Amino acid sequence: MSREPVSREPAADEPDRFEGAPHPREQFAFFGHEEGEAAFVEGLRSGRLHHAWLIGGPQGIGKATLAYRVARTVLDPSRAAGSASGRLDMDPQANVARQVMALSHPNLAVLRRAPATDKKGPSATIPVEAVRRALATFASTAADGGYRVCIVDSAEDLTVASANALLKVIEEPPPRSLFLIVSHAPQRVLPTIRSRCRRLLLRPLDDASVRAAIASLGAPWSDMPPDVVDEALRLGEGSVRRTLELLDGDRVAFVGQVTALLERLPRADMRQVLSLAEALARKDADENYELMLDTVQRWVSAQLHARAGLGPRRLAPLVEVCEKIGRSAREIDVYNLDRRPFILTMFDDLADAVRRAA
Repeated sequence: MSREPVSREPAADEPDRFEGAPHPREQFAFFGHEEGEAAFVEGLRSGRLHHAWLIGGPQGIGKATLAYRVARTVLDPSRAAGSASGRLDMDPQANVARQVMALSHPNLAVLRRAPATDKKGPSATIPVEAVRRALATFASTAADGGYRVCIVDSAEDLTVASANALLKVIEEPPPRSLFLIVSHAPQRVLPTIRSRCRRLLLRPLDDASVRAAIASLGAPWSDMPPDVVDEALRLGEGSVRRTLELLDGDRVAFVGQVTALLERLPRADMRQVLSLAEALARKDADENYELMLDTVQRWVSAQLHARAGLGPRRLAPLVEVCEKIGRSAREIDVYNLDRRPFILTMFDDLADAVRRAA
C-alpha cells in the first residue's frame, strides 16, 4: 500500500481540514485501531454488517479516517465481501478511491459543515436541509446493487432538527445502506440515535502511532526538533491533530498560560483572566481561542478523573459547567458574539464549580 497522500488541487476552505495535512478522505495511511478496523472486516466477511455505527473517541485520533476507509471498501463491489488481509487498505489510484476523495461517488453522502464560499464563510452546523438533500439518495436502490454509504462528520455539528432527520432514516434504513457517524463525544449524541447504532469507541493512540502518523506527513512535520515533538506528544494526549497543533513553541506556551490560570482556581487572578479575554476577543485570535477552549475542556476532564472517588454529587458542578461552556461556545460561533463576557463568566463558573467540588 502506498503511504503517500494523492496529490490534488488545493481544496476550498474546509472547516474539517487541518491545514498542512491531508483530509481524512485523502489519507490512506492508518495507524493503530486494529480492533476497530477488524470489527468492520468481520462484519463484511460474515455478511452481517450493522447498518449504523457510532464511531466515538477524542478528536484527531483517526475516526474519520477509519470511516472513509470503510466507505471506500464497501463502495467497491469487488471488495464489499471483506478483505482477505484483514485490513481495509486500498490503492489511492483506484477508481473508487479517487471518487471518494473528490466526493463524487454517486452512492456516497457526506454530512459535514459546509466549506466557505466567495459569499460566506464555513457553516458552524449541519443544517436540516443538507441532511434531507443528502439522504434523498437513499430512497432508491444503488444503481449497481451495492451499498449506499452516509458519513456524518461529526455528530456534534448536527442541529436538533438535522439529528431528527437523520434518525428517521436510521430507524427505517433502506436495504444495503451504511451510516458511519463520527462523534467526539458519543455520550452526548441523541439517545435515540445511539440506541440504533453499533458503538465503536476508539481510544487515544500510543506515542509510537502518533510519531508514525507525523512522520508519514513528510516535511515540515517530520523535520521538527525532537524536543518540540516530545513536548507536543506529552500535551497531545494520543491525538494526531492536537499534537500537530502543538508542534509550535508559542502554542505550547499559550497552553501553559491557560493551564496556570486554571490550576489557581478557585482563586482566579482576574487581571490575567481579563487580559486573556481581551487578547482572545481580537479577530486574529481564532486559533488561540479554539486552543483555549480545548485546554479548558481537557483540564475539566482531568479534574473529573482525578476526583472520581468523590462521587457524582460532588462532581456534578464540574460536569454542569463543562456542558455550559460547550453550549455557550456554540452560541458564540453561531451568533458571532463578543467573546469577552463569555470568557470572564467561564472562569467565574469554573471557580465556583471547583469550590463546590472541593
